[in-house]
Amino acid sequence: MPRGRYSLHDPHDHTPLADEHFQCAPGPSGWRYVSRLTAPDGDHAGSVDLTLDELGRPLRLELHAASWQVRGAALDGVTWVRTDPTGAHATEGNVRAHAFTGSSPAFLIATARLLRLTPSAAATRVRLVAFTDPVLAPRTVDQSWALVDRETHPTDNGPLTVDAYQVTALDTGEQHTVHLAGDVVLSAPGVELEDLDSPPSDLG
Repeated sequence: MPRGRYSLHDPHDHTPLADEHFQCAPGPSGWRYVSRLTAPDGDHAGSVDLTLDELGRPLRLELHAASWQVRGAALDGVTWVRTDPTGAHATEGNVRAHAFTGSSPAFLIATARLLRLTPSAAATRVRLVAFTDPVLAPRTVDQSWALVDRETHPTDNGPLTVDAYQVTALDTGEQHTVHLAGDVVLSAPGVELEDLDSPPSDLG
């Protein structure tokens, strides 16, 4: 069960945004990731709780940020309820999309798990609903994912396979690279793995 800490920063000017303290593990349904976020001043900044089924689809998502809350799942595409800080005005949404995304590294692992790409496969298009900080506003995004490299490195705990994905935002053409090892993000724009207490889990 990997536990650790990611530091999140603005990918353009590198302004620190938060530390995300996480733990994740394969489970009976598929995979679960839970985390809590702390702002640079040490204040609580939110939380993530994501459970995937064995095919990588979101069974349950719960996000908290700035008193806003989102609960969602894969249902007729993806469906969610977003609640405002007062709790008086809950809004529901539904989009014919494959899954969710957001600032948490959990969503990168979830998308890779959903697509199950191989190094020789062509790039795959995926539609996601992104919840943008700080108020978890929903936005539909289209991306292209390709697995461009796979390397295996020897470690004290056995071989570690690192996958490099090229991710393209189809609305802007902007490209970036995401490096994953099992269910841990090694590097991605705006994400740095700072601490890891145990090796990544192999999600197969």
